[in-house]
Amino acid sequence: MRKNIKITAAVASAAALALGLGACGTDSDPAAKSESGAKADTSKALVVAASPTPHADILNFVKKNLAEKEGLKLEVKEFTDYVLPNTATQSGQVDANFFQHKPYLDDFNAKNKTTIVPVVNVHLEPLGLYSKKIKDLKDIKAGQTIAVPNDTTNGGRALQLLAENGLITLKDGVGTTAKLSDITDKKGLEFKELEAATVPRALNDVDAAVINGNYALEAKLSPADDSLALEKAEDNPYANFLAVKDGNQKDPRVEKLAKLLNSDEVKKFIEDTYKGSIIPAFGAPATS
Repeated sequence: MRKNIKITAAVASAAALALGLGACGTDSDPAAKSESGAKADTSKALVVAASPTPHADILNFVKKNLAEKEGLKLEVKEFTDYVLPNTATQSGQVDANFFQHKPYLDDFNAKNKTTIVPVVNVHLEPLGLYSKKIKDLKDIKAGQTIAVPNDTTNGGRALQLLAENGLITLKDGVGTTAKLSDITDKKGLEFKELEAATVPRALNDVDAAVINGNYALEAKLSPADDSLALEKAEDNPYANFLAVKDGNQKDPRVEKLAKLLNSDEVKKFIEDTYKGSIIPAFGAPATS
């Protein structure tokens, strides 16, 4: 998921689409109750807001291949920004969304007083360490320079990746908000902070660089094949998940979709389609 969002005409189009969506259930609908007490009409399609790739692609795979057998009607609404999916979910214009990770959601809820919660992790777009000069992680040595993203979210992720692979040591407990000032042992390495989207272009000028998965793909880098080190999916806070307004977790349609998104069929679809550039994040339960 990209941290920096370019507002384009497509966003305005998505806003108009969101405003045109009707609420998906009323108290008069004959259906099971959600945790909040509102009734959800399980005969209606579950409407899910999603980023086009890979989120909508994964949902459309479920819709075309798995949903009917489970008795689930699924409607996928694509959004090109990272605000409307949450506001539309909060207002009830859509039933759920699939586009974000936990650090982003926590920040969004705090700033917007929304009550969106994760339901189930689906995939990870892994951050990786890349180089055009070094072929193996063990060849990174003192005196070399590593480029890292300069924003809080991605910069912290980058430093954690380096620490997990023994290239630096961080202060205890700094977690994913780590900054360069939190490095207790640089092991002789130098660091160059750059805006995340520009890091791939710096590969020729540094010895190695930590690059977001989406930007790596745009730069024709394969996270699975080209990275020296790659984030792991298990227990990763940056796993992307299905999310709903708090109280709607027990909507039978949401439960069916959650089950399908963690199915063997979806795991195989992710692995076969993205070949390591995007990896399944099953088995790491999302928590609110």
